[in-house]
Amino acid sequence: MSTAQGWLSALAVGLVLMAGLLAGAETALARVSRVTVEELVRENRRGAGKLAEVVADPARYVNMVLLLRIGCELVATVIVADLCISWLDETWRAYVVAAAVMIVVSYVVIGVGPRTLGIQHAGRIALAGAAVIHPITRVLGPLPRLLIALGNALTPGRGFREGPFASEAELRDLVDLAEQRSLIEPDERQMIHSVFELGDTLVREVMVPRTDIVFIERGKTLRQAMSLALRSGFSRIPVVGENEDDVVGIAYLKDVVRRSQENPGRETVETVGSVMRDATYVPDSKPIDELLREMQARQIHLAVVIDEYGGTAGLVTIEDILEEIVGEITDEYDVEIPPVTWLDDGAARVTARLPVEDLAELFDVELDAEEVETVGGLLAHALGRVPIEGSTAEVGPAEGETPVLSLKAETIAGRRNRIGTVLVRRLG
Repeated sequence: MSTAQGWLSALAVGLVLMAGLLAGAETALARVSRVTVEELVRENRRGAGKLAEVVADPARYVNMVLLLRIGCELVATVIVADLCISWLDETWRAYVVAAAVMIVVSYVVIGVGPRTLGIQHAGRIALAGAAVIHPITRVLGPLPRLLIALGNALTPGRGFREGPFASEAELRDLVDLAEQRSLIEPDERQMIHSVFELGDTLVREVMVPRTDIVFIERGKTLRQAMSLALRSGFSRIPVVGENEDDVVGIAYLKDVVRRSQENPGRETVETVGSVMRDATYVPDSKPIDELLREMQARQIHLAVVIDEYGGTAGLVTIEDILEEIVGEITDEYDVEIPPVTWLDDGAARVTARLPVEDLAELFDVELDAEEVETVGGLLAHALGRVPIEGSTAEVGPAEGETPVLSLKAETIAGRRNRIGTVLVRRLG
């Protein structure tokens, strides 16, 4: 072996060791928590300040670590290939040996060992890595951004501004791994995944649609508003002006009750417009994580959702957003209802979610169900409004023909107070 080959061998070993150290630092930076970093800063540990800066902007520094690690690995591979060609001549054996050596070395020295140490000693290795990465990033900071921009330009579709390396998918994998090792429960894993999905979920996906909203006109009296609130089960009711696309405010049941108690004789004269509060309007394309922060900051519970044409698309509440994280919210009054229950007088109590086809087959009749799918939707279509408890309508094969069934909204269920069951009787 010549002197030049000896220096090249030493350089290849040094580059492999450097790549291993960078791999360990990359793993440690991904594992170290902000709480740990804050404790290190309070203890005045050497390099803690630089580590705090790295953790505050992880994408910038992780991209630099990845660039340096790939560079060290590739240069070391080229050197080993050149040495193998010199020793074994330019034959296929030289390429096979070079590839085999670098695969084993990269897997063991770069892939397994340093990453294991990075997990076991995340704090200490993160401190050491930050001391090296921080000044290098200050000097070569724009280089990873330029390469990411080049990659995004050559990649079909929309790229990632900070690169795809410190991605949400890696965090999801860590959560799944934690569940597999019984560190967290399956419900907790699902909840964490739901939090990740908040930013990708739009308001239109969680809102109460317009067809399920109970409105009240601005000119209605306080007594009428109280009666509607008690019958529908809603404590907040949108107030409309000319039509349902003209939501002018929100009537709160507690405001109606308070005004009625303060002026007992005027509850049949005073209108809802005198007690309603201003409504908050949000576009249906707004991400729900942004909406949740906004609702918390403004201390509001309900917002009116507006579509792209300026019309009322629905309503969204904080509970609707929380349900995306924790699942359906029910209370102690919610019970499982059988789809169909026959009564002694020949009537049937069916759930509002029962398909219209099943209802028609149940009573052996024909029903006009071109625009609806469920019994609740059939009742709403026949009424021309959202049904509340006690609402009654008659339905038949088609509009203008003799009705064959009588539908009566019987109970309300769930947090949104939708119709739960419908009492169905055969007419004639």
